[in-house]
Amino acid sequence: MVVVLLGPPGVGKGTQAVRLVDELRAAHVSTGDLLRAARREGTELGRLAQGFMDRGELVPDGLILDLVREHLAGIDGGTDVLFDGFPRTTDQADGLDEVLAAAGRKVDAVVLFEAPDETLVRRLSGRRSCPECGAVYNVFFGPSAAEGMCDRCGATLVHRKDDAPETVERRLQVYLEQTAPLVAHYQVHSAELTRIGADRDVEEVYADFRRAVTGLGGAA
Repeated sequence: MVVVLLGPPGVGKGTQAVRLVDELRAAHVSTGDLLRAARREGTELGRLAQGFMDRGELVPDGLILDLVREHLAGIDGGTDVLFDGFPRTTDQADGLDEVLAAAGRKVDAVVLFEAPDETLVRRLSGRRSCPECGAVYNVFFGPSAAEGMCDRCGATLVHRKDDAPETVERRLQVYLEQTAPLVAHYQVHSAELTRIGADRDVEEVYADFRRAVTGLGGAA
C-alpha cells in the first residue's frame, strides 16, 4: 500500500508518520530526508541537487523524482510506503504516479492533516531542526532533552530561516495555493482521501491517522 500524507508546514504530519512507520514497519519517504542523505553521502544525484541549491534555485522535479525512484528500488515491493509532504504540486503528483507505475505500485490513499493558521504559526516559530539526521523538535511542545542539542545524534539544532515568524504566513499561503489543486487531483485519482484535524491532542490525532491507514489495507 502507498499512502501520500499532505498538510501545511507545522501540522505535525512528519511526527505522526514516523510513529506509524515504526509501528507498521513501513517505509517513510520524505524528499527532504532523501536530499540530505544524498548530499551527505556525495552521490551523483546529491551533487546535482547541491549545485541547484548553491545557486539558490529550486531542485527540479525531475531530480527529486529520480531520488524517489532510486530509493523505491531499494524497498521490498510488499512493504507499505508513506510519502511525507510529497508531492507538493499536481506536476509532481503526475510524476510520482509514473514512478510508482514503473515499480508496479500506485497511490492507494491520501491523508490530509489540517489545523488553523494560528496553531501552525506557533508550532513553526518554536521548531528546531537537526541539520544532520533531520530530527525535529519544538521549544513549546516537544523540546530536546538537552537544550539546543539533538537527542538522536548530538548535533546542534538550528532555527531555520523559513521557520521565522515573519516568513511563516507566506509559507502557508504558498502551501494553500499549491495544495488546493493537489487535493482536487487526488480526490479524482486516488482510492480515498481522508481529512484529519491536527489541532488536537497528539494521541487523538494518531488514533485517527492509524485508523485511516490500517483501514485501507495496512497492517493491523
